[in-house]
Amino acid sequence: MVYKYDFLVIGSGIAGMSFALKVAHKGKVALICKAGLEEANTYFAQGGIASVTNLAVDNFEKHIEDTMIAGDWISDRAAVEKVVREAPAQIEELIKWGVDFDKNEKGEFDLHREGGHSEHRILHHEDLTGAEIERALITSVRKHPNITVLEHHFAIDLLTQHHLGEFVTRHTRGLACFGAYVLNLESNEIETVLAKFTVVAAGGCGNVYSSTTNPSVATGDGIAMCHRAKAITENMEFIQFHPTSLYHPAEKPNFLITEAMRGYGAILRLQNGEEFMDKYHPMKSLAPRDVTARAIYTEMTRRGEDFVYLDVRHKDPEQTRRHFPNIYEKCLSLGIDITRDLIPVTPAAHYCCGGVKVDLNGETSIRRLYALGETSCTGLHGANRLASNSLIEAVVYADQAAKHATSRLSSVEIQEGIPDWDFEGTQHTEEMLMIIQSKREMQAIMSNYVGIVRSNLSLERALRRLSIIYEETEELHNKIKPNRELCELRNMIAVAYLVIKQGSALKESVGCHYNSDYPKPDNK
Repeated sequence: MVYKYDFLVIGSGIAGMSFALKVAHKGKVALICKAGLEEANTYFAQGGIASVTNLAVDNFEKHIEDTMIAGDWISDRAAVEKVVREAPAQIEELIKWGVDFDKNEKGEFDLHREGGHSEHRILHHEDLTGAEIERALITSVRKHPNITVLEHHFAIDLLTQHHLGEFVTRHTRGLACFGAYVLNLESNEIETVLAKFTVVAAGGCGNVYSSTTNPSVATGDGIAMCHRAKAITENMEFIQFHPTSLYHPAEKPNFLITEAMRGYGAILRLQNGEEFMDKYHPMKSLAPRDVTARAIYTEMTRRGEDFVYLDVRHKDPEQTRRHFPNIYEKCLSLGIDITRDLIPVTPAAHYCCGGVKVDLNGETSIRRLYALGETSCTGLHGANRLASNSLIEAVVYADQAAKHATSRLSSVEIQEGIPDWDFEGTQHTEEMLMIIQSKREMQAIMSNYVGIVRSNLSLERALRRLSIIYEETEELHNKIKPNRELCELRNMIAVAYLVIKQGSALKESVGCHYNSDYPKPDNK
């Protein structure tokens, strides 16, 4: 089955849905996601979205400086300035779509502060900001007559000249994207979706690790698809580990304890009750995420312990419950009253600071192909993302990509002549068991050897072990019908490979990439 649209959007987070809403008045849009619309990393973002709004104390220069510092000064300054300066206008857009940000008794935004920020500039909706944004965007998307929502559709591969029989590389001139092969998970048919422009906004890759705050859908599909299509990727070594996920081994994914809680005044403590962050950074518990996660990891390793504590007992109980109702209820369900008890926390894989390299329009090295949100590498985050910068990056670049794509719409035609997917092969129960086991092995390799602290030896070992799983998985892929589990495994292996290879090439410790063979003091 062949379908034709002006725009194909892969992913249902803030990036994909805001792009779809911004182009739908110009043409027909297909928005696909492999689960339900709400199953995206955006939904799980608790803390909020960063923007300069209180000009009495804050300004663009401060936000730019905070972002550059957090990114260890390797952020692309043009990208930083673009996001920071355009943020307020996009906040207004979100409000027009129905997003309800919390306000104080004066009717002003109730701004939080998070790690690495010099001022209170985080807009939020309680501690469920991402869920509120998703709610508003989903409502708007479902109402729009020009947007076709295809849930339970898995994009397998992007279509390029390769599918017309041409030999392509990353250096092929004029390489372009014509749409994607999409697996309908309900019918088990592979459909050809052709489009004038394709947007990959499929989120991050937290599930390449055993412990992550990301939902199960975050398997690096977008990055892997673009990589296979010969798009350029960069900064994949910079995997950010959130310092404070709730320590509850029986639960996957790890429940996130928002950074806003540390901005609110929560203190990190060892299991013996001792504060420790003053040894690692002048900002103590409000240090940037890479420093904080590494400090917690160091202390846990030194003591042979699995968690540290986050302490908010000294704050007003009523205020705490009001600011963090979701966290309060979640912890209470596990017998932890955060107004009276210490909260056990541990770092977990959280965000990919790299991804598919894009320009200031959000366009990749492949023409007619855009990458947005966590799938992309705009250069904003550098070596380490500043808290709450990701949601605003997604909507700013979605806006720019929408302007760029719609301006070219009349000059682009649908590519004809793409062959149907060659649907051969069989599937047996034992093959599914192999897929599950390979996934667990891959996650263990990444967690053990490519985690918060790495070394040249651990990266070499990881690559050797991953190569075996890669070969076995490709052999399986060549002989059985595609299914979600196998496609996800292939994508996770591809992303893991990029993290290892790009990490091995960087012979220094920078931001999220800390190699013990090249130590660097944290109290920078």
